[in-house]
Amino acid sequence: MTDASLLTKDEIDAFRRDGAVVLRQKFSADWLEMLRAGIDADLQTPTENFTRHTKDPDAPAYLEDFWAWSKIPQFEEFVRNSPCASIASELLGAVPINLVMDNWFLREAGSTSRPPFHQDLSYFDFEGSMCVLWLPLEPVSKDNGIAFVRGSHLWDKLFMRVRFADGHPSYEPTQVAGRTYHPPPDVNADPGAYDLLQWDLDLGDCIYFDMRTLHGGLSSVTPTETVRRFTLRMTGPDGVIRYRGDWAKEERAQFEAAGYAEGDRIAGPFFPQLWPRAQD
Repeated sequence: MTDASLLTKDEIDAFRRDGAVVLRQKFSADWLEMLRAGIDADLQTPTENFTRHTKDPDAPAYLEDFWAWSKIPQFEEFVRNSPCASIASELLGAVPINLVMDNWFLREAGSTSRPPFHQDLSYFDFEGSMCVLWLPLEPVSKDNGIAFVRGSHLWDKLFMRVRFADGHPSYEPTQVAGRTYHPPPDVNADPGAYDLLQWDLDLGDCIYFDMRTLHGGLSSVTPTETVRRFTLRMTGPDGVIRYRGDWAKEERAQFEAAGYAEGDRIAGPFFPQLWPRAQD
């Protein structure tokens, strides 16, 4: 397995201008099969972060697990040796690149659950130049993928964390550590009011987006087959631990237990350097 070719200037410019970019054929079939095997292994022995977002226990499920890379060998192989981090380095114009979080989602055939529109940055106690890889493990039509609000990473606006199981409860703007967090807009109520990015993706295609970009599930299409997505959050050298709100306390407790504190750089054993690789 070798790294993908370098990105074009147009791809880098699109990421920085729009907050999200589709990249074609960056991951081989071997990498995708490895991630499928990793999800299967995780389902057999879930981590403490495993979540079922679907409230009805008898309904087709929407499942998630994260920070599993150190427990699932297939995930560790992918994060350390696939092209994921070298691509992030080009998009962010930054070296080194460290892992922030690995994440996977599985939506069973017939599941009506889907992610609400949200902004990744406010979910966790992190700050800095960060991007997210969104890699589907089955072909995706734009009608059943993720939609991104073009340019929303440049709005200079923080949106409150919304738990996937809760949808869009009614919030008032909230002040936390001198910053205002706003309720995310209900894009599904009036999608025509937003400049949305959506793509059809074949196997090997992926999307990279800025951690500040507003995104979510737009379609009401119910999958007829089980679909899986693997995501990675990665940071440049300016990534640090920064308090966001008590809503992130469960995740914060995990890296605090590993010795991290407010203001620490996102680096070290819990957040390993992915690029350049140690052997490079």
